[in-house]
Amino acid sequence: MIDTSRIEISGAGLRCTDVVRAARRSAWTELTPDALTRAGQSYELAVELGAKGAVYGRTTGVGANRHIVVDPGAADLHGLRLLRSHAGGSGEPLSDDAVRAVMVIRLNQLAAAGSGVHPRLLRALEQALRVGALPLVHTRGAIGTGDLTALAEIALTLAGELPWASGGIEPVPISPGDALAFISSNAATLGEAVLAWHDLSRLLAASHVVTALTFRALGGSAEAYDERVHAARPHPGSVRCAADLRRLLTGSGDPLPGRRLQDPFGLRAFPQVQGAALDAAARVGEVLEVDVNAAAENPLIDAETHQAYHHGQFSTAQVALAFDYLRAALHHIAELSAARLSDLVEPDISGLPPFLADGPAGSSGIMILEYVSHDALGTLRHAASPVTLGTAVISRGLEDHASFSTHAVRSTVTATAAYRTVLACELLGAVRALRMAGTELPDTPLREAYRLATTELPHIAEDHPLSTEIRQAEHLLDRFSTL
Repeated sequence: MIDTSRIEISGAGLRCTDVVRAARRSAWTELTPDALTRAGQSYELAVELGAKGAVYGRTTGVGANRHIVVDPGAADLHGLRLLRSHAGGSGEPLSDDAVRAVMVIRLNQLAAAGSGVHPRLLRALEQALRVGALPLVHTRGAIGTGDLTALAEIALTLAGELPWASGGIEPVPISPGDALAFISSNAATLGEAVLAWHDLSRLLAASHVVTALTFRALGGSAEAYDERVHAARPHPGSVRCAADLRRLLTGSGDPLPGRRLQDPFGLRAFPQVQGAALDAAARVGEVLEVDVNAAAENPLIDAETHQAYHHGQFSTAQVALAFDYLRAALHHIAELSAARLSDLVEPDISGLPPFLADGPAGSSGIMILEYVSHDALGTLRHAASPVTLGTAVISRGLEDHASFSTHAVRSTVTATAAYRTVLACELLGAVRALRMAGTELPDTPLREAYRLATTELPHIAEDHPLSTEIRQAEHLLDRFSTL
């Protein structure tokens, strides 16, 4: 039997879902013996190369100090000075799950054996993860060219120079050359990125269920989701989305006829718009799985050629651009959700009272949900602005480009939270409309979704505050993601 609670760390094959499981404590990590062996060989080669000639960050300073040679007799102190000077993060601490994600990714990257760090640093990270020891890592200090401040904080904590935020292990020495080799990574950005991608992917899955509920409430036409339609223009995400809607709406039976010849765009064009977001999320996942398994340290200590290669692998333009595109796609599908909510409160489309009011004349029903939805949509619109249109020139002009991938990821977290609210407002409208009309749902997972919704969300006919129900609907979306 395969032990699904154990994740092997070998420097290759780590999946984003593995990182999430380890970060959120549903699995534990273990280094493979060959990973430690390869790391040891890389370390010995790095020492040998440093003894023969200049190796950036090992025998020299860093950044604009790259040409300054370090006294070989003080190389160990140079490493500690480098860590101390770079551990200057600020802002709020990273969440516990994000810190664990950082540690898992950095451990796997080091196991790829391109950094030349001493193997004891790998063992220390593995032990800290196993016993639940967490360093204090600050959020601010990265611009997409290496998470120097965050990783310096982790390294100094492993060395015993900074206190653990929780738990702890015995301090480990920092070998000469270990400092830059350990912090030359974007593992902190990648850790947050993997969690953001995972949470948004679940919300995208839930949005299919919410849209299907609205479709039934509005008597939509399933023609728009027919397999023949999407085979004629087979973008992968659109094909996948249409197939999922068919699964939810019809199961093995024939679709019910719609009320209209053509539905509003919120229903009719949903696979096309949602499909772009699904494809964007898939692209983000591909980019992240390359990077979490990458030996991207500068310089690369290559055991095959016995060379140290100086390079620009610290650039995270791929991550930043992929997340910028994903947020833009997310804004489009959020606009459709807000449009479907407007359809639900419009009698000419729903066949129900204005604003789904169920009380005396002039009752407002769920009128306020449109305000809440568009407020959240406005937040999402601002968060969707591309971060990749700016850059930075630092270190006396030597480092003249930055991707700001960290900011692309955090903007995605903000956008996802806003979309959750937009989708929750639509869900409340769809469930209320289905209740009022007494609509029969097909015997598919959609019926289970409606059962969950009617169990969790109260039906209060008269006008009342909706804040609690919005919050309940937001939580319910996580359960929809697995239907």
